[in-house]
This record gives sequence, structure tokens and C-alpha cells, in this order.
Amino acid sequence: MKSVEGAAALVLAAGKGTRMKSSRAKVLHNLLEEPLLRFPLKSLADSGIGNVAVVVGHGSDEVESYLGSTWPEVSVIHQTDQKGTGHAVQVAGSWWEAHPTLLILPGDAPLLPPEAIASLLTTHLSSRSAATFLTFEAENPTGYGRVVRKPGGCRIVEEKDASLEEKKISEVNSGIYAFETACLSKVISLLDNRNAQGELYLPDVLRLLGETGDHVEALLWPNPEDLSGINDPLQLAAANRAMRNRIVKAHLLAGVKMLDPETTWIGPEVILEPDVFLEPNVQIWGNSVVETGTTVGSHTILRNVHLGKESHVLAFCHVTNSVIGPGAKVGPFACLRDNTRLAAMALAGKFVEIKNSNIGEGSKVPHLSYMGDATIGKQSNIGAGTITCNYDGVRKNPTKIGDRCFVGSDTMLVAPVTLQDDSFTAAGSTITEDVPPGALAVGRARQRNIEGWARRKNAANRKEED
Repeated sequence: MKSVEGAAALVLAAGKGTRMKSSRAKVLHNLLEEPLLRFPLKSLADSGIGNVAVVVGHGSDEVESYLGSTWPEVSVIHQTDQKGTGHAVQVAGSWWEAHPTLLILPGDAPLLPPEAIASLLTTHLSSRSAATFLTFEAENPTGYGRVVRKPGGCRIVEEKDASLEEKKISEVNSGIYAFETACLSKVISLLDNRNAQGELYLPDVLRLLGETGDHVEALLWPNPEDLSGINDPLQLAAANRAMRNRIVKAHLLAGVKMLDPETTWIGPEVILEPDVFLEPNVQIWGNSVVETGTTVGSHTILRNVHLGKESHVLAFCHVTNSVIGPGAKVGPFACLRDNTRLAAMALAGKFVEIKNSNIGEGSKVPHLSYMGDATIGKQSNIGAGTITCNYDGVRKNPTKIGDRCFVGSDTMLVAPVTLQDDSFTAAGSTITEDVPPGALAVGRARQRNIEGWARRKNAANRKEED
């Protein structure tokens, strides 16, 4: 979206979040496997707000690390002493004074849609107010600042400072504001901490603006869920469900098919093309992409996976950081991880584990095998129970299998080792040396039959029992 001229946004993310009962910064707690802070930043980006700063404090090192790796364009402002939301805005003054209009929002409001930001900004600019803030009707307003409306303006009274009559008010402050910075600059330094918390409250700015004759506007948002903040694990769980429902609904409307949407979990960065079919209890996370015509079986978990067209991942599979080619098949009960690539029409079958390996076009690892640090060419077949012995106790070693190879069942491939094109290994072999093209490798002890051994053994056992 095109950047909104003159508008900037300040995201408040310095608080400890004591009710989370966690040492982790509140804004780094995960919602659908993404930090809470990701969601307001994404909404701002989708709203066309290009100038964004985040105020950090508690857990600042971790928060700053996340921002640096994921949102490098965002400015970071440190609030060393957390003395309230008003103090956070004061600390950031040298940054926001360069912008005519300033949005301020909390870092723990993950359900805030871009539409709400756009409406707030439009209302603010059209009303020519010094400040505009979003409100909502709360079923249980406990803990929220109450919105006290009066002719010519309105103000916010925090829960701990509210009278009994004010506590009955159900319209509450969302903590999301738009300010004209020229007006904000006049009063931000006038904040005091004469309140129950002994902090500098940002909502007090609205009262100060009213006292100077500036107009303050409140915009009642129709969907309270959109503006809800996260203060404890219970609210976090509720937000997870709410965001899950939004994402699932959007994919359904876009042509994705789900047998049981209520048990389907999809991360916010996941891309699903039309005509993808998801069976019950599927989870898809991270930067996963699932192309059209693909089926994902029940109880399968995908994380940072690319599934090509018309591929098929059967039930109870776990696939991470891997690429599955068009028409390839995985599972059931397969585990693919750590940079695994299956080419077109390849197979990783029942109870197969593959790690850091490339499986060539049309090649098959049908069942009960482990492929680690392996490269397999085209049209090769790996027999049941085959293992690449890739770890020598110090380092991981590669196994290379060429085109059209046949690896017999229960073969141990002791890496580093190469099986060249069109080669075979006999079942039950331990392969420690390279196999030339077209050769058969046999690495096992010669069978020896001892006549009468079983009869003598059984007779001895019966005698002992008697």
C-alpha cells in the first residue's frame, strides 16, 4: 500500500507485562507462532504507514534483536526506566516531532486490523482534532480506562482513579491514538504522576489538550475484539483462537478446502493456493507455501515447507524446513527436516526420516528408512530398513546415490560413500566402499546352515523344563 504522507506511528512495547507471569517480554509471546509485536507492525505496514518506531524497555535486547532481524526499517527507542505510557512518548519526542501526525498504539494489540487504523486516521484528519482515539464497548470494562464524554469533548479516567459512577461506563479506551504533534508537544511535558500507579499516563494528555481548548475526538469502533489487548495467558489463548478463525475464514473464501475448519491451524504468513485440501487436525506454520491441488493429511504438521502442485502429504507427518516437489508423496508417519528436498514425483513413505538430503525425481524411499546428509539421483529405489550411517562421532558425512540405483533392504551405507549410476546393493549389506556404475555390492557374511541345530536346541529346552 502507498505510504500515508506525513503520518508516523509509535508502538509502545516497553512494558514488562507482569500478568503474563513470564520472564519474556510480553510483546514477544507468540500468537500463532509469531511474536505479538509482529501483528500491529504488519497492520501499520498494510495501512501505508511507512515511518514507524518502537519503544522498548523490559527485555529490550530480545525485542531489539527481533526487530533487527524481521523489521530492519523500524526505528528503536529505548525507555530505560518504565514510568508509564506518557513517559514512553516523552522519551520518543525527538523522533516523533519531525512528523505532523502521529499514531500511537500498543505492541500487544494483535487483532487490530488495517481498516481500524485507516478509519482512525481518516476521522482524525477530517475532524481537524488535536487528538483522536479509538474506543469500544466492553462487556466487562474492568481494567480499562473509561471514556467520559461531555459536550465539546471527552476524557479518559483510568480504572484505579475512576469513581463508582465512572466505573459503570462500558465505553473504554483502546490505547490507540492519533495526534497532531504540534499539539502533543505543547502538553506532553505537563504530565504528572499524581495517580494510583504513580506513573505518567498518556490518556492524561487528552485532558490537558481539552484544558487548552484543543478538540479531542473519540471514534467508537464496532468490533471490540479488534481492539483487545493481551495482558495474561487467558487473553493470549483467546486471541489465538480469534486470529485462527480469521485466517481460516479468509483461506476458505479464497478457495482452500478444509474437511474440519475448527481443527485446522494456519499461521499468518502461510500461503495456500486454491484447491488445496486440508484434512482434520492439520497445522501449517511459518513461511509455508502449499500449491494448488495438494492434499495434506490429518494430524500433519508443516513448518516452513513448500509443497509443489498436486503433492500429497499423508496423515501423521511432520515436515520442517523442506521442499516437496510437484506430485511427490510423503507419509504416512514420515519426518522430513533440516533442508530436505523431494523432487517431482519422489516418495518418502511410511515411517521414513529424511534430514538434509536431496531425493531426485521419481526416486523412492518407501518405508522404514533413514536418509541423512544424502543425495539421491533420479529413479532410484531405497529398500526398507536402509540407513545412511552419516555420523562418525565427530562430523556428519555425505552419502551419494546415483540415478536408477537399487538399494536392497536393510542396507547400511557407511558414509562417506558413493553408489554410482545403475548400481545395486544386496539386501542386508554393510557398504563401506564406493560402488562402481552397474555393479552389485555385497557386504555381508556368508550364510551357513547347521543341520539339526534347532532340533537339538528344542530337545535340550524340553529336558530342562522336565
